[in-house]
Amino acid sequence: MPADRHLTPMPGNWQRALAIVAHPDDLEYGAAAAIAEWTAAGREVSYLLVTRGEAGIDGLAPGRAATVREAEQRAGAALVGVHTVEFLDHHDGVIEPGPALRRDLSAAIRRHRPELLLTLNHHDTWDGGHWNSPDHRVVGRAVLDAAGDAGNRWIFPELAGAKGLAPWNGVRWVAVAGSPHPTHAAEVGPGIDRAVASLAAHAAYITGLRGADQDPRAYARGFIEQMLRSGGERYRGHPATLFQLFPR
Repeated sequence: MPADRHLTPMPGNWQRALAIVAHPDDLEYGAAAAIAEWTAAGREVSYLLVTRGEAGIDGLAPGRAATVREAEQRAGAALVGVHTVEFLDHHDGVIEPGPALRRDLSAAIRRHRPELLLTLNHHDTWDGGHWNSPDHRVVGRAVLDAAGDAGNRWIFPELAGAKGLAPWNGVRWVAVAGSPHPTHAAEVGPGIDRAVASLAAHAAYITGLRGADQDPRAYARGFIEQMLRSGGERYRGHPATLFQLFPR
């Protein structure tokens, strides 16, 4: 794949990030290698999961799947240096767009006060044309909207009143992992092994998706290395995670 001359390095002049995605494992499939590098450099990254992924494993009933996937997400996050992991309990597979979701995300942004927001591909398709899931599309777009909502005292005024969450206008960028239209890249090195371990921590999900004979670590190694190699080929030749960056 030819290098993309329009890709530029991710900004580095920030200290706090909040990653908001629909499901456990969404960040491990897209951004975990970069997150591992950022936390190793002393930056603070927190995770917010809109669901517990309860509809994600065909062989497990939703209640059991939610428990398993929450534990896997916490374990995977810790492996890349993320120790704050929160869940919103919207319903997996049928996340509803609209003010209720935006209010929940705005509240989280006001609590965490990030400079950088991370989310997953909000576009209709992935690179290559495969259709994206409704949860990814809904949550990604809501994150982009909530970045502005969180700073407007007249949108969701109850957050400042009953909840004591003052407006936060400090979000400077929203970075979208897995976008078919990347604009920026984060080169990775030492974070690769940690990203592999983080994805492999989702063992129940991987075996549910790929079959009982699939070794989660071998699958994670193959997927992560291929993805980062592909990103590097489009950037400077070194493994890289690609993002579409929206400045605020």
